[in-house]
Amino acid sequence: MRPLFPLLLALALPAVAQTDDALSPVNPDVAEATPSTVPLAEIQRYVSVYRAIQDAYVEPLDDEALMKAALRGLLADLDPHSAYLEKDEAQDLLEQTEGAYSGIGVEIEQRPDRSLMVVGAIDGTPAHRAGLRAGDTIVAVDGQALATRGADAASRELRGKPGTKVTVTVVRPGAAAPRDLVITRETIRVTSVSSRLLEPGYGYLRISTFQADTGPQVKRQLAALAAKAEGGLSGLVLDLRSNPGGLLNAAVEAADALLDHGLIVRTKGRLTYSNASFHAKAGDAIAGAPVVVLVDAGTASAAEVLAGALRDHKRAIVMGSRTFGKGSVQTVVALDNGDSVKLTTARYYTPSGKSIQASGIRPDIVLRGEASRGPSEQELPGHLVGDDEAAAGTVRGEVIEGDDAIARALAQLKLPRRTVAAKASAGG
Repeated sequence: MRPLFPLLLALALPAVAQTDDALSPVNPDVAEATPSTVPLAEIQRYVSVYRAIQDAYVEPLDDEALMKAALRGLLADLDPHSAYLEKDEAQDLLEQTEGAYSGIGVEIEQRPDRSLMVVGAIDGTPAHRAGLRAGDTIVAVDGQALATRGADAASRELRGKPGTKVTVTVVRPGAAAPRDLVITRETIRVTSVSSRLLEPGYGYLRISTFQADTGPQVKRQLAALAAKAEGGLSGLVLDLRSNPGGLLNAAVEAADALLDHGLIVRTKGRLTYSNASFHAKAGDAIAGAPVVVLVDAGTASAAEVLAGALRDHKRAIVMGSRTFGKGSVQTVVALDNGDSVKLTTARYYTPSGKSIQASGIRPDIVLRGEASRGPSEQELPGHLVGDDEAAAGTVRGEVIEGDDAIARALAQLKLPRRTVAAKASAGG
């Protein structure tokens, strides 16, 4: 088996980091890592359980369905981000990284009870307009409970032809009862980057997710901002709030646009392809103008890579709340039947050598927001233990919404550089 694309996931299916590897049924690295022998007693125990289910379960079971259930269970017990993907799920994953698919535009994570936790509703999509929020739990689709039909089937049914409707039953923390949202599906064309001038000389760049074209978009929009500013930018607010992550390569390209040199991120795993270092090339798109990065509890994975790289190189001040803390890399491995395995294969480390796994990034300057409605990586059952998890404590990050944070970041940019450095140091 060979990886279709190594990927860096935030929480949910849409987050992927793509390489140029072509689809192939054999991956020498994986083959070399496979044990030469498997304990015979364990295989016999598995076969015994399989036969017992096949012979005695109250209803007859299809062999293929039973085997896929076993494979799903094998991966589900590893960590929250490893999973077995059927062919259409793997295709959905690829489509979302390319920025266009038909559905409601929501990032989701399957929970142990088969419910679907909303990681975030993508800006401007039907899910966003309907009011779905990070931390909401989807318990039924079109009136059918996920506990009885499976979260994978329900996840697929959130997609469909543009113009068709789907009823999503949502439980919100603190709400008295579940509520139904009727959402009309659309062709979701995600524009991952947007920008504007906040005032003469000061730019705003919003990255909502990292997909295949995000890196080039960042560079184009930074160039456009600099041109509108005429004499060049005096400062930039980079907004990564509620960005669930996405393609690692896209995050690296975004960091490269703002760094003139140095390491951006390093990944470490057991296999050769899992160990890689990504470095910035010469050239800073905004000529060293100061940057403030906005983050919150929904900032995850590839977004944390970008924020961590800019801070470690003292290229930016990070403002907001503690981030999600997903510091692991997933690889999608194509199988010969068209299905795929999404497997955690590495951890990533910021330029200073710190792991973000289960600890996240603590901002230099703290802003207050609303309590996070969903769990952090640290709170997900079966998560990988982080190097700095114990020291990071258990205080959740907060969700920071609205324009007030942007105004605060702009004010920070206008402070004299020495004052900015002193405040950042005081913020930790």
